[in-house]
Amino acid sequence: MEVEKMDENEWKYHGEGNQSLVVSHCQRCVVLRFLKSPPNQNKTSEEILHHLQNIVDFGKHVMKQFFGENYVHHGEIIQLPLDFVRQLCLKVQPERPESRCDKDMDSLSGYAMCLPNLTRLQTYRFVEHRPILCIEIKPKCGFIPFSSHVSQEIKHKVCRYCMHQHLKVANGKWKRPSKYCPLDLFSGNKQRMHFALKSLLQEAQNNLKIFKNGELIYGCKDDQDSVCDWNDLARHLKPFFFPSNGLVSGPHCTRTIVKELIHVITMALLSSTDACRAGDMKTVPVSQGRSYCEASAFNKELVRNGKHKLESSGLPRGCLLYKTLQAQMLDMLDIEGLYPLYSRVEQYLEEFPEERSTLQIDGPYNEAFYEKLLDLSTEDDGTVAFALTKVQQYRIAMTAKDCSIMIALSPCLQDECSEQRPVVLTSKSRFTFSVSVLDLDLKPYESIPHQYKLDGKIVNYYLKNVQAKDDPVMSSLFKENEDCTLVLHKV
Repeated sequence: MEVEKMDENEWKYHGEGNQSLVVSHCQRCVVLRFLKSPPNQNKTSEEILHHLQNIVDFGKHVMKQFFGENYVHHGEIIQLPLDFVRQLCLKVQPERPESRCDKDMDSLSGYAMCLPNLTRLQTYRFVEHRPILCIEIKPKCGFIPFSSHVSQEIKHKVCRYCMHQHLKVANGKWKRPSKYCPLDLFSGNKQRMHFALKSLLQEAQNNLKIFKNGELIYGCKDDQDSVCDWNDLARHLKPFFFPSNGLVSGPHCTRTIVKELIHVITMALLSSTDACRAGDMKTVPVSQGRSYCEASAFNKELVRNGKHKLESSGLPRGCLLYKTLQAQMLDMLDIEGLYPLYSRVEQYLEEFPEERSTLQIDGPYNEAFYEKLLDLSTEDDGTVAFALTKVQQYRIAMTAKDCSIMIALSPCLQDECSEQRPVVLTSKSRFTFSVSVLDLDLKPYESIPHQYKLDGKIVNYYLKNVQAKDDPVMSSLFKENEDCTLVLHKV
């Protein structure tokens, strides 16, 4: 791709995270990702190149092993003319949210990552010029901690996401808590999954976005009010799900289209379109944890209706949700059990700072780095090697807990569909689709103390302000059902 021959006006602001800013091309199915840094703290070109190379290597040699060849798109590093980058920087700056402008886009090195635009991936993978619908979901952590190191019993009953919602509302991040619970989505039970996805559609926050031909049509931006208009969404989606326009408009039409959308997302999430080496790993022993969260609105509704049996169908082993959950569950000790091991590594580095590169804390993220992650033992032998392995596994788990899943859908005629293309059917339409995962940068080693403090804040706020107000009868009803577990069979 000859980027230098493209006018900067053909590129547009696409979004950004803590470390990078992304622009997408208006016609071609590619994005450019530039690193960001605080003002007056610009890195050298060599440092930028090294950082980007680490991101590429981590996706290629580590996360692709966990998720699979078809699910991970690690991209490549390219060097751009500096004049092009500066003009691009000036163009996108007015479009950036104010909350993101504390860091500047790198316009000095000329290095960027070139990646496929996953909101439009199928426009070149299947049929050119076919309309594309893309759903981005950030599922978050899908299991309850099962570690014996957990000090507060509430962590064995209520998931991190549901507890964190209350602290975010108290801090003004969101105006109201979401009814979404990750354990419902990861349950594999279609009824629970449908409820979880409906909850995301009702209160998207930053966990769900919908794109039409690459343009965001649903989902909130940053800290804005996350209430979304289902009728407006239905107008966008009606041509996809009811192309003959035979369905009348109004509330019934909106509910029907949303129901069809949830069905399609569920079937795509449960699909298995790839194989990966992580299937050779021993399965993390999730059966000792519980498969439901006491704070889940779905489970509370069951209890109110006098139903205490919580079904858990389990996830197909090849689907992306299963692979995501297995990567998340490399967090076997919880942050409470991990933090003393992090302190052990830190103490060692204080004595032997030159060993930091040998321990591969900052890379290189290669085959040797991946192989060390496969040791799932939890018996602490007191060594730095054991502590480091658990720290690196925790960083992988945190990455998987914060990743995004992209489901790209393209309408397809019956005679166009073949065995090579995965297809999902609705009442009036059929779609070819692809499922991908992104936001797979390795979580920083230095963020572990922050995670430890944040965990304490989340739990303490929940215990003080939420659990104390809960109906004690509700709690006793859940105790009758404590034998419900999610069993993932070993490969």
